[in-house]
Amino acid sequence: MTGSLRPRSPMRVSVATDPAPDQLENEDQVFQYGELVGVLDGATVPEGFETGCVHGPAWYVRQLAARIGLAAARRPAATLMGNLAAAILAVRADHDGQCDLDHPGTPSSTVCLLRHGGDHVDYLILCDSPLVVDLGDEVRVISDDRLVAAMAELRQTAASGPVGSADADPATRFHRSVLLQRQQMNQTHGYWVAAANPDAAYHAVTGTFPLTGPGRIRRAALLTDGASAAVEEFALLDWAGLLDILSRHGPDELIRRVRRAEEDGRGRRRHKAYDDASAVLCHFDGD
Repeated sequence: MTGSLRPRSPMRVSVATDPAPDQLENEDQVFQYGELVGVLDGATVPEGFETGCVHGPAWYVRQLAARIGLAAARRPAATLMGNLAAAILAVRADHDGQCDLDHPGTPSSTVCLLRHGGDHVDYLILCDSPLVVDLGDEVRVISDDRLVAAMAELRQTAASGPVGSADADPATRFHRSVLLQRQQMNQTHGYWVAAANPDAAYHAVTGTFPLTGPGRIRRAALLTDGASAAVEEFALLDWAGLLDILSRHGPDELIRRVRRAEEDGRGRRRHKAYDDASAVLCHFDGD
């Protein structure tokens, strides 16, 4: 999906989202409800793993996006944390008693939100969907690095164990890593993600940028990791260059470049050849 979303506020929004070429469903979700823009990235379930749920990641991100919109409409003055918590709780009820929501593999999603507030913008980030902002003299990346830290620790743990030895089967190592990662989800010393526990919302990375003054926010990009891979994985450009590509050519061009890099086999860290990719660019009044 590509397009331009035009809210009432002086915030111009353009979007693109594309499912991985080897997948039938897009497990990303892009949305705008009035002054609120967001991207969600559902966690893909590796083949052979149970989730305790009759629904999948694509269902979860669609439900969560809708519930975030309803929460924002009902409580426009509430914090992003509070509305996300309400949305997660509502999706919990949407499972309608069919699923084991205490299962460690229950459907989950990253969250990146941006809300126009008149003279400022608020943001919320949960897990690895970063926000890139242009502040005039500085391009800043706001991210939640706890998943990256947890995965680094897991790799170190796996390498020191018997299945982490050089002659261990790669599938066995991967299976053990997934189980260990699930144990760290929504834990104090692990990482936080939107799933079935509304308390996760209160562990998000949040903040505010002004819309006036010399250090005001000019542009902002909300990305799933399938799109941020252009910088973080493939090194096609830097963060300032990413913003410029989005501004000059649109989010669909960024995704096109990621797809070309994936096809060229440039990825070094992924366990999958392709990923769903979504990018949102917000331009603020004065650009």
